[in-house]
Amino acid sequence: MISCGLDFGTSNSAIGLARGGRVALAPVEGDSTLIPSAIFFDYEHRGRVRFGASAIDTYIGQTEGRLVRALKTILGSPLIDEKTVLAGKAVPLTEVIEIFVRHLKEKAEHFAGEKISTVVHGRPVRFVDGDDQADAKAQATLERIAKNVGYRDVSFVYEPIAAAFHYEETITREELVLVADIGGGTSDFSVVRLGPDRSILPDRTRDILANAGTRIGGTDFDTRLSLAAVMPLLGLGTFLVEKNLPMPASIYFDLATWATINFTYSFKVENEVRELLAKSQEPKKTSRLLKTIQQRLGHRIAFAVEDIKMALSQSERAKLALEFIEAGLESEIARQDFERAIAEKTKRLRETTQGCIADAGVSTTDIQTIFFTGGASRVPAVRQAIADVVPGAIAAEGSDFLSVVHGLTQEAARRYGS
Repeated sequence: MISCGLDFGTSNSAIGLARGGRVALAPVEGDSTLIPSAIFFDYEHRGRVRFGASAIDTYIGQTEGRLVRALKTILGSPLIDEKTVLAGKAVPLTEVIEIFVRHLKEKAEHFAGEKISTVVHGRPVRFVDGDDQADAKAQATLERIAKNVGYRDVSFVYEPIAAAFHYEETITREELVLVADIGGGTSDFSVVRLGPDRSILPDRTRDILANAGTRIGGTDFDTRLSLAAVMPLLGLGTFLVEKNLPMPASIYFDLATWATINFTYSFKVENEVRELLAKSQEPKKTSRLLKTIQQRLGHRIAFAVEDIKMALSQSERAKLALEFIEAGLESEIARQDFERAIAEKTKRLRETTQGCIADAGVSTTDIQTIFFTGGASRVPAVRQAIADVVPGAIAAEGSDFLSVVHGLTQEAARRYGS
């Protein structure tokens, strides 16, 4: 029997097989073992469904259809009970997730050459902040989806714990480690004792001193950056002629948030923007908003913002080109402006880190290593906020996108055999 580890992520996903005591990651898009968590429903080719980079490329190529990305953020949010319109039919968003998870399973089974019925599924420490009932509902929904696609045995492991087990393979001595897994939708922390002698223990419960998490991740940074640098070019912060009222902010927030972009692509929203354009003090900017809604350019904006976020991790300044909205339209952004936009979020990350260490019953000076993983851990302000809590710790890195799936698959071998 082959078991697998499944890392269904907000931005990217991967699946690994436990075979012969070793981890083998399944190719999920061409030769790649990593796939963007995206689906495109292609209306021009009889509803063909495309996945991952192919989904994104097809969307950017302006094929008629609907793109859904950041699928995981639906779990634990009010969107969990919502539907989206696909080719004129209202489809539950959880069904869209199911289509993607089934695709990953099929890719793994093709690679394995046999059916897979056992999975260790990753999950964040918290799907939802401060609501245990909603958090439990999110896991139950993910478990139901896993069983719907054909997994018989489904168990869960916190993603930072999975990342810790992968990091443990690289060390030669015992360490007290703070794992900081900063993903696309959540940030998760664990304080764990790791070491070569501990890795062979059948039960690691005593080594896991504390876990903490918050619903903050890279997509939140994208939203804040978009609101600060792009949406003002489309009229956010401008005023209406009547009573000098501000432009309604809700449309801009939806357009800047991965999970709600599709909700702006409706006749209702388009008509609202037309009415706002007639009353706008700065109609040129509002006309850009109308074009964005009419031509469904919201995801293209989001991809451009995501690219600039990554560029600002390497450079002090970057230009965000928006030629697809208007010739010559661009926004120049400084890293310090980005950091100012996400300051509230990085403060929360610092506080969550402090709480995790306190819950572990150790001092910040006891932490020897911070193991950073997750794509958003590359953001300098994020790393600094966490490192400030444990200034004496050494920073370590693994694979930002594959550490979790490696650890989940190791745990699948431990629990179910290989």
